[in-house]
Amino acid sequence: MGLDQYAYAVMPHKENTDFSFEQINDDGDESYRKIAQWRKHPDLHGWMESLFNKKADEKNYEGKPDSFGKGRSFNCQPLRMTFQDLMDLKKAVINAKLPHTVGFFFGESMPEDREDDLKFIEDAIKAIIEGMEIYYDSWW
Repeated sequence: MGLDQYAYAVMPHKENTDFSFEQINDDGDESYRKIAQWRKHPDLHGWMESLFNKKADEKNYEGKPDSFGKGRSFNCQPLRMTFQDLMDLKKAVINAKLPHTVGFFFGESMPEDREDDLKFIEDAIKAIIEGMEIYYDSWW
């Protein structure tokens, strides 16, 4: 039990949005691959949740309600990341500016998470150059 986080490189598809992606191509092949995984890195999740809320507000995306019926839930909610989002994340990671985030069973971010975050950003940029889209997702 706890915060599990993933990043995927996803083939572009006409049905992809900032908040969902198609998992199977028309020919039946998988259209995505996992490029990163974290376990209980709440500060990264807090940064992603802030990005999610910004994009959701810009697009008037209601999303699914949280467990209390108040506001949007960022649990099991894919989030598409652009090249600029990745550059903003890289800056936050390098400058130790990920927001301190707490949650039920979220655990605690550790200093060694920084290297995993930078590796993810590098791999995500490579995937974008290859024509893929990048999505973050989590489950807690």
